[in-house]
Amino acid sequence: MNMNEIKEKARELGLRVGKMKKAELIRAIQLQEGNSPCYQTGQNLCTQESCCWRDDCLA
Repeated sequence: MNMNEIKEKARELGLRVGKMKKAELIRAIQLQEGNSPCYQTGQNLCTQESCCWRDDCLA
């Protein structure tokens, strides 16, 4: 997902995008969706198999 698509998803969830960086924005989306805000936080073990950010996060 590119940054414009991420921003659009955030707006759809009612988030104010502002000048948030990609990782901050994705974590805000994760929180808004009721998930753990773990995107690129350095966790070695990810148990969220269905997370749409998983591939990008673990890359």
